[in-house]
Amino acid sequence: MKDDPDMPREKPAPAHPEERATDLPWKIPKPASEDVDAPVLVAEIMRASNYRPADKDLEFLDRSDNRGLRLQLDYSKAETLLEEHGVAHSIVVFGSTRVPEPIAARCRVEELERQLAETPDDTERATRLRVARRVLEKSQYYDVAREFGRIVGEAEGAYGKRLVIVTGGGPGMMEAANRGAHETGARTVGLNISLPHEQYPNPYLTPSLCFQFRYFAIRKLHFLLRARALVVFPGGFGTMDELFETLTLIQTRKVKPLPVILVGKAYWRRAFDPDFLLEEGVIDPEDRDLFWYAETAQEIWDDIVRWYDRSGTRLIG
Repeated sequence: MKDDPDMPREKPAPAHPEERATDLPWKIPKPASEDVDAPVLVAEIMRASNYRPADKDLEFLDRSDNRGLRLQLDYSKAETLLEEHGVAHSIVVFGSTRVPEPIAARCRVEELERQLAETPDDTERATRLRVARRVLEKSQYYDVAREFGRIVGEAEGAYGKRLVIVTGGGPGMMEAANRGAHETGARTVGLNISLPHEQYPNPYLTPSLCFQFRYFAIRKLHFLLRARALVVFPGGFGTMDELFETLTLIQTRKVKPLPVILVGKAYWRRAFDPDFLLEEGVIDPEDRDLFWYAETAQEIWDDIVRWYDRSGTRLIG
């Protein structure tokens, strides 16, 4: 019996958000009973990479003309998750990945000494031993970085869990700083970079706060977005890259000035001679004062706190 259009109709319940009483036509592929080739053709279509949604098609995302999308994703993932975890401010620590903790450095020296005793005329091994002894000397800074990480880790609670240690996430000096913070139970951040050769994050990072970047540029951006100080231990090209970029950004006021502390004056005075640059007229006297030296973990922390007191600003805003 037909519904009487003049009779009031019962108001329908809301539709189910996902289910339907009747399947839509495209829910079932064209059956072989209608075309024997249809199932094979449909399967071939669905296997094709072009059929994948764009955000799940890694080959498409990896194309050179999608670099802009990748740059945006590189930035957005870390930014979103750092905000979600309440990471507001950071103390950034850089330093050599080649300087291990003292016990490991000492074992390397002892092994080379044993080998050289067996082949005393091996000049290449003698050179490696000489370098290993220098690394052992610098391994004292592993302990300094570790202690500094502890100091910042213990301070995290006092600053409402908004201040964290941030490193490149690798071994050596960066591992030491992450390790010290980790030992206090504090969160600690690592910003890894994907490289042609496989690498691993150091084990002392908070798992939910270790990120891997494709682009150095975006990684550098994240190092400084929340930075309240830069602490630089002895290191090589990568360490100097981050140091000089930060100094340039402060020099040109592209970022607000922040404390930049070079740990180990004896090392840095040989690796980098700012007085020479000043005498040559390629930097100004005020540029020489954008950084200073420290030797101990407590001195580093005290200098950071003092800098903010003298600047009239707060370490944690």
